[in-house]
Amino acid sequence: MVDEDSNYCFGEGGAGTYSDGKLYTRSKKRGDVNRILDLLIAHGATKNIAIDAHPHIGTNKLPQIIQAIRQTILKYGGMVQFNTRVIDILIKNNEVIGVKTKIGDKINAKKIIVATGHSARDIFELFYKKGIKIEAKPFALGVRVEHSQQLIDSIQYHCEIRSEYLPPAPYSIVKQVQNRGVYSFCMCPGGVIAPCATAPGEVVTNGWSPSKRDQPTSNSGIVVELKLDDFAHLNNNGPLAGVEFQKQIEQKAWHLAGETQKVPAQRLVDFIDQKLSDSIPKTSYMPGTTSVELGTVLPNFIYQTLREGFKEFDKSMKGYLTNEAIIHAPESRTSSPVRIPRDPKSLEHIQIKGLYPCGEGAGYAGGIISAAIDGEKCAEQVSLVYKQI
Repeated sequence: MVDEDSNYCFGEGGAGTYSDGKLYTRSKKRGDVNRILDLLIAHGATKNIAIDAHPHIGTNKLPQIIQAIRQTILKYGGMVQFNTRVIDILIKNNEVIGVKTKIGDKINAKKIIVATGHSARDIFELFYKKGIKIEAKPFALGVRVEHSQQLIDSIQYHCEIRSEYLPPAPYSIVKQVQNRGVYSFCMCPGGVIAPCATAPGEVVTNGWSPSKRDQPTSNSGIVVELKLDDFAHLNNNGPLAGVEFQKQIEQKAWHLAGETQKVPAQRLVDFIDQKLSDSIPKTSYMPGTTSVELGTVLPNFIYQTLREGFKEFDKSMKGYLTNEAIIHAPESRTSSPVRIPRDPKSLEHIQIKGLYPCGEGAGYAGGIISAAIDGEKCAEQVSLVYKQI
């Protein structure tokens, strides 16, 4: 049973411990990437992340780093409260005055940074209920496919056996199918597929790699670009339409997998041929798999776009299209389906004074580095306000 109050996907979890720590970003114009890398190094990350083209920490190394960051926060006067879910934002005259927690505490505050991550649906729903303006935004959704790392190495390095001096090969592919982007997302060489449901009755997949990327399998999200029109009919055309779209697919996956955390799965060529797989080999997904024709899990336009997309992938990576590769569905938490609008200069919410939407959950970041940069910017804005008082 999934515990909604567990922090494995929130707080010190999420992009902290429940991640493999990919630090590559295209958001270099947003702020000082090197400063963020230096902060991570100061808290225990390998110095190589400062020079690697695609820096990576590893699932096994992240918990200690995040815990060290917590100790720094405490050292400089901060507080960290576990088991203290926020259930209400207290507002008076369109200005925040504090928060209320699940255990009944009221914490007074004139400034609140909301940096929940992209899966904190309870906060999105709270804002919607209270009339705090939020907006639906486009995102991407699809599946997570697993190959043997040896196969990906042979395709990428054009050799039978990878040299010990070469790292496990990654891949990155972007294709256009029927005017939609289909692309690899969060590719994990030498990694595993992991469950990351945040509520009972849903199945969600994610990918990890340990620091050495030494697992025998590789995996990647393969996702389809979604447009607002694809899900606008849900939530009465409201701002939670994208959340509802995710939920419907995740809940259907749970039912089709026997109402467990097993994941609906299909061999890759069978997926292309719209054929139920007779058997599913053991994969790295620890709860296990259930053979399902994934056209019954995914909306038809996503399913058909993925079928054509995989054919295009094989043109770029000969041998990619093999029935030994296994598709797991869904990969649904690529980014936030909601944006919390803010003033571009003050970073304050456009409606509620003292409220600072921040990071990936608010729709202003797309990974660890960009979220960290955005977090620093929000903290600096709050600091400036206090300096002026």
